[in-house]
Amino acid sequence: MDSSELKDLFGTDKPIIAMCHLRALPGDPGYDAESGMTSVVDLARKDLLALQAGGVDAVMFSNEFSLPYLTKILPETTAAMARVIGQLLDEIEVPFGVDVLWDPIAALDLAAATGARFVREVISGVYASDFGLWNTNPGATARHRRKSGINDVKLFYNIVPEAAAYLAKRDIAEVAKTTVFNNKPDALCVSGITAGAELDSQVLHKVKEAVPGTGVFSNTGCKIDNIQTQLAHADGAVVGTTFKVDGIFANQVDSTRVRDFMDKVREFR
Repeated sequence: MDSSELKDLFGTDKPIIAMCHLRALPGDPGYDAESGMTSVVDLARKDLLALQAGGVDAVMFSNEFSLPYLTKILPETTAAMARVIGQLLDEIEVPFGVDVLWDPIAALDLAAATGARFVREVISGVYASDFGLWNTNPGATARHRRKSGINDVKLFYNIVPEAAAYLAKRDIAEVAKTTVFNNKPDALCVSGITAGAELDSQVLHKVKEAVPGTGVFSNTGCKIDNIQTQLAHADGAVVGTTFKVDGIFANQVDSTRVRDFMDKVREFR
């Protein structure tokens, strides 16, 4: 997607996609079986409403607290995420996407079930990661999208996944060019080393310069004091940690922090 297509999807230039991080789910090591899924839904609702009250342009639901992540998701994870989103559908007021860490096929299944407009995943490349050797199959992902009848669901390729390194020593601009040529992604996401880790704006510049006709998103580490610099190079940003109370990953969303951040974004626009 180019900038005009991104605007059609999100209703604005330089969109901010806010992460709605779901708490640990059934089957996850950190799942709170005593509080159960009712608590997961309630906490997700609080975060969703706080993000929307703060004025974000879109929301992406993710099983962020399913650590340590799998590269092939168990069916109970997809089912649990579908329950959460299904219970919140009537309250979602902005375009939304899904991210099932780290399984693009599961993400597409979840999008088909919930009506999500986009998915973000690691879809191409081979990586050495904290989760083991991480291989992908972009051809299978593209075919699964078509087979599922959801070809309008946009694929956001994370080409610099957190906690991982490309096995081949390749320049990021080269990776961006070949990913776009071979896979026709709808957008590229460029990340720091972990969630909340700031990304060098010059890396964003290199990627955007390499693929000017494709949307490029800053995927981690956007804060109120750097978002204007990030947006000067990127077509938008995916934002999670900085919206939390005190900017701490494990906390709930603080609507005041969201509102102040979005004021800065609107000033840039």
